[in-house]
Amino acid sequence: MLATFLMGLREGLEAALVVGILVAYLTRIGRRDVLPRLWAGVGLAIVLALGIGAVLTFGAYALTFEAQELIGGVLSLLAVAMVTWMIFWMQRTARTLKSHLEGGLDRALAMSGFWGIVAIGFVSVAREGIETTLLLWSMVQSFGDAPSALLGALLGLAVAAVLGWLLARGMVRLDLRRFFAWTGGFLVIVAAGVLAYAVHDLQEAGALPGPFSAAATIDPMTGAVGVGWAGFPFGWAFDATGQIPPDSTLAAILQATVGFMPQMTWLQVVAWTVYLGVVGSFFVRGLRRRPHARPAASTPAVAPRPASQGAS
Repeated sequence: MLATFLMGLREGLEAALVVGILVAYLTRIGRRDVLPRLWAGVGLAIVLALGIGAVLTFGAYALTFEAQELIGGVLSLLAVAMVTWMIFWMQRTARTLKSHLEGGLDRALAMSGFWGIVAIGFVSVAREGIETTLLLWSMVQSFGDAPSALLGALLGLAVAAVLGWLLARGMVRLDLRRFFAWTGGFLVIVAAGVLAYAVHDLQEAGALPGPFSAAATIDPMTGAVGVGWAGFPFGWAFDATGQIPPDSTLAAILQATVGFMPQMTWLQVVAWTVYLGVVGSFFVRGLRRRPHARPAASTPAVAPRPASQGAS
């Protein structure tokens, strides 16, 4: 629940800030008449995200176990890719996000097309919506506790919506650069865990070699699938299920925060370590490269008053 709450909070706040910037700009230039088109695009993006979630949730029941695992693994990989791209995209374009969004609105208004404004509202929210849906679905598959995971995400999105409204009204100030830095780091760790579970799914589906297939590394001493160095490379890296039961609270907390599972294969451990080492180092380097960078969308950036726009 904590992991999905923070995920929903970050993704929801990104979307709220983008919509806030667009609404504030249209208000400032006196074009509130096109706001319904913008909100129509936002609504379509939400419907698309919900539709994808429904298809993923209910469509899987008609598939075989291997097909479910294969699709789950592939979609988890897609979620990891989208989250990784979004983290670095926010780092790279944070300072120019506001001008980029306003420039897109200016071009759409100059064309005087109905669908141009709708498309801007749709694209601005659909990206976060699809990313959130895929990541949440992958996390639900990993945790095996859909109600708690879904509740956490919904709470995070609700808090993000309220926080975005308060920021737009100037009633609350938030160091968005620091917020996105901390939550970005958390998402890197979560994505590493989702990647490890994707590898587990693909191994169960037979798409990757592992302890579930004929390619499993057998311990010659026991005749069973090897554990530890005896299981390298296609066996179990470790098996701590005796000390940490898979259905225990501790196991759920560890899996939700650092992607740790009581029993993991060597491919899972390697994928988790490589992802965290490579992506984590690039993420930290990006933070150090811009120590004095200003927030992408500070509180005044979404305030409707002209005087506040200059503060951005």
